[in-house]
Amino acid sequence: MKVAALGAWLRHVISRVRRAWRRSMQLRVVSSTLALSFTVIIVVAFMLMQQMTESLLQSKLSAAVDQTSRMRGTVEMQIAATDDASPDQSRLDAARNSLGDRGLAGGDESLSAGTFDPILVAPGNAGREQVVSPVGAQIPEELQNQVEQGRIASQFATVSFRGQVTKALIIGTPTDSRIPNLQLYLVFPLSAEEQTLGIMQNTIITAGLALILLSAAIAWIVTRQVVLPVRQAASIASRFSEGHFKERMVVRGEDDMARMGNAFNSMAESLSQQIHSLEEYGNLQKRFTSDVSHELRTPLTTVRMAADIISDDAEEFSPPTKRAVELLESELDRFEALLTDLLEVSRHDAGVAELDTSHVDARSPAFDALDTVYHLADQAGTSIETHMPDDPVVADVDPRRVERVLRNLLANAIDHSEQKPVALYLGANEDTLAFGVRDYGVGLKPGEAQLVFNRFWRADPSRVRRSGGTGLGLAISLEDAKLHGGTLDCWGDPGNGSFFRLTLPRFEGAELGESPLPLPPFDVQDFVQTSERRELTDDKTVGAAPSEGDATGMETDEDTATATGDETPEIPEVLGESSPGDSGSSDEGTARTEKGQDES
Repeated sequence: MKVAALGAWLRHVISRVRRAWRRSMQLRVVSSTLALSFTVIIVVAFMLMQQMTESLLQSKLSAAVDQTSRMRGTVEMQIAATDDASPDQSRLDAARNSLGDRGLAGGDESLSAGTFDPILVAPGNAGREQVVSPVGAQIPEELQNQVEQGRIASQFATVSFRGQVTKALIIGTPTDSRIPNLQLYLVFPLSAEEQTLGIMQNTIITAGLALILLSAAIAWIVTRQVVLPVRQAASIASRFSEGHFKERMVVRGEDDMARMGNAFNSMAESLSQQIHSLEEYGNLQKRFTSDVSHELRTPLTTVRMAADIISDDAEEFSPPTKRAVELLESELDRFEALLTDLLEVSRHDAGVAELDTSHVDARSPAFDALDTVYHLADQAGTSIETHMPDDPVVADVDPRRVERVLRNLLANAIDHSEQKPVALYLGANEDTLAFGVRDYGVGLKPGEAQLVFNRFWRADPSRVRRSGGTGLGLAISLEDAKLHGGTLDCWGDPGNGSFFRLTLPRFEGAELGESPLPLPPFDVQDFVQTSERRELTDDKTVGAAPSEGDATGMETDEDTATATGDETPEIPEVLGESSPGDSGSSDEGTARTEKGQDES
């Protein structure tokens, strides 16, 4: 548990650091400055310490070599002053003591290399043993070999000096004395140099850390001077997008940031003026549309009355005149529908459109819409199939507006069906209901699904509208959906038709939930997921329970059909509140379909 908690905490910290890194330019600049400063200071400090160490050791070596040359003369004089008959050990001890009084005491100012510990070695030869003073002292064999070759040699090694193990510089030199091959070694401890290097290292580390912190502080201050205006501009731009068009940046000085602030303020002022002009133009356009629509009502009524009077005597007219009267009535109907739509658009634009909600069966406005478009389907050679629950779907809606939306969607689907079936769906759950209108006609090109709700927009201007639409139907339908607190969505694919889905809250004041009808429509989803479901069903045991997807109205492979060529696609069914066994079209809907086709 502790390991899991620690892992979760680490992931949380890493996530927050990543988020801060992505969102803060100041943090990235300061972190980059710290990293670069740290790298540079480490490299410089390493090179500086290496240079200082080499310099100190080289000075120590030069002084030690000079010191050894002087001490060699002293040893030679001391050996010459002793009796050759005396043991070699006593003679070496006497010579070493004379050097030790000077080296260890450090009283001689000429000893620039510092204190030392002398060692005398008389190598053994034929008939003689090696003699070392002091007894037991050890010299590295490699250094001895170099001195035996008759030259001054040096080596850095770790030795015991005054009872402490320390690093030391050992200088060895041959002597010219009456003791054959006598060698002199001086051991110079490096404790003073190590102390000096330690002080310098601490100084460099302290200075480096101070320099890194100073660089970070400078980077923080400099980036803050750059980032603050950018953040201010981002904040003002965000508030500007929310409609606060009077927001401006505070400009100080005449530097680059000040010029950016002035340019931003100029841009904001220009955009504000253009938005204000567009708002005034839009309001003027809306007012003009509303005024013209109202003003045309009176002359239209007069013309309608005159046309009705003429129509009453149309049987007495000649065939050309009779045809002209029929065209007059048809165009008056279209003109009146256009005025009605313009007035409805004006009410939506003015924000005075109101809902007249009723607690009704949601199937009723659907059937009313079907009654008004059956003759259009008959003229187009198109069949309409309904897929609605058998049981009532009670909801708080405005039946008139819902019927108008469905009428517009069905008429639009019939116009573009190319004599292929049109399907009307109704699905519902606890808090949301949805209507769907599916056709298998020309479909929509990419990007057109966002344009179909624009006023007077037509995908193909050359296509004849059998429904005699005004070009405002879908725009009004979208406003009616918004007035209910719902949505009107569209999907289309060239050659595969289109699908419009009206999703509404089921009860007044309720939040809009997930739509019961999928988008893209289920027949397209079924086509896309066919191979995946086949792999799943191959592993199922005979008699196994249906999956969740099957229980929600998704079709099986053998029930799925796609529109190819001139084939008539098989319309998939959808469930509303009925059980899986009631997933077919309702008897009432089927009867209504047959009745409408007979009447048309």
